[in-house]
Amino acid sequence: MRYESAVEKAIREAAERGAFDDLPGKGKPLPNLADADENWWIKGYLRREGMPSDALLPTPIQLRKEVERLPETVRDLPTEQAVRAFVADLNARIVASLRAPDGPRLPLRRADPEAAVEAWRGHRAAGTEALRRARDQEPPVPPPPEPPAPPRRPWWRRRARPN
Repeated sequence: MRYESAVEKAIREAAERGAFDDLPGKGKPLPNLADADENWWIKGYLRREGMPSDALLPTPIQLRKEVERLPETVRDLPTEQAVRAFVADLNARIVASLRAPDGPRLPLRRADPEAAVEAWRGHRAAGTEALRRARDQEPPVPPPPEPPAPPRRPWWRRRARPN
């Protein structure tokens, strides 16, 4: 005789009923057992959630990467005011990081809003030029539609053919 808690009893009864048979992953090794990295679970969570691994980086490194990727980031913004607002927000975060450093001390410079706007304008001009070239090309001529097939007569209206 041994003591069996309510949880152990429920597990035993479920196993006797066969509730644990045919579970997904049955007979397969547990993932990440050989991984010596202590943050394996964080990396797995980020991968499952579709988040970039840059979220784990210190703030100064994240800001430097954002400054490097600034032309690609502002490329799809609709207006010049949106580009300037995005650069102003980035610069405000850089200044806040410089005033109260968090993480390694790295040289950070604010982003130049004029350079970002010029890059945005250059991309827009290249895009409109490509659209203009595509519009100037003659559209392909569609083939003429096939004439519709004559409607079939129902079998009860068909005349018998003479032999």
